Amino acid sequence: MNKFINHIQLGYLGLIPFLACLAWPLMLGSNSVNLEFFAFYSIAILAFMAGNLWHAGQQSYADAIKAVLPVIPVPFLAFLPVEWVLGWLSLSFWLVLLFEKSTPQWQTYDKDYQKMRFVLTSVVFVCHIFIIGMSIYPK
Repeated sequence: MNKFINHIQLGYLGLIPFLACLAWPLMLGSNSVNLEFFAFYSIAILAFMAGNLWHAGQQSYADAIKAVLPVIPVPFLAFLPVEWVLGWLSLSFWLVLLFEKSTPQWQTYDKDYQKMRFVLTSVVFVCHIFIIGMSIYPK
């Protein structure tokens, strides 16, 4: 059995809240609760993904910076319009994937896991774009 199967299954399950937040305004109308839940969930998942890059004592200083770079600005995002916050988050998911692909461990990962990471990042990015659009044009 593939040792990455749990990671792959949990990765795809993690998409459910993103997709639910995308469906919510389509079925029930747009509101600030949906937008805030989406943003908070996105921050939590981004922090988790970036945290997975953290290999204390096993990485160079530059790699350690890469692991925290996407999440350092998060507290300051509270002062920006939500569309900007979601824009930063959507790009940060790509940064985390790019940084993960630059690690030596990436080559040891199963091909299905690598594919899953690209698919998840793509879907999450598209969800962010749609949510940004729905927040700009709520009706």
